[in-house]
Amino acid sequence: MADTDRTELEAAAFRQLLAHLQQHTEVQNIELMILADFCRNCLAKWYAAAAAERGIGVDYEQAREIVYGMPYAEWKDKYQREATPEQLAAYQARQKLKESP
Repeated sequence: MADTDRTELEAAAFRQLLAHLQQHTEVQNIELMILADFCRNCLAKWYAAAAAERGIGVDYEQAREIVYGMPYAEWKDKYQREATPEQLAAYQARQKLKESP
């Protein structure tokens, strides 16, 4: 497969992932962190880092707006719920697994 084709396919898949996450606002970031060890904020950090590596002026807040489909503060007010004690415990357990040899 040509590099340009691969890049186009990866970009299309990434756009679909963002659309899916934007449609499923009921899925909380902590749930993503527990299950997949990444969340919307991670995607935004990776996006901003990729931009910086290429000399493109996209900072973290701009990247979050791209990932969330709106300013982060707005998304947080509309959709973010307080993590439950169970979610926090599951997150901590996940983190401990990463520390194990």
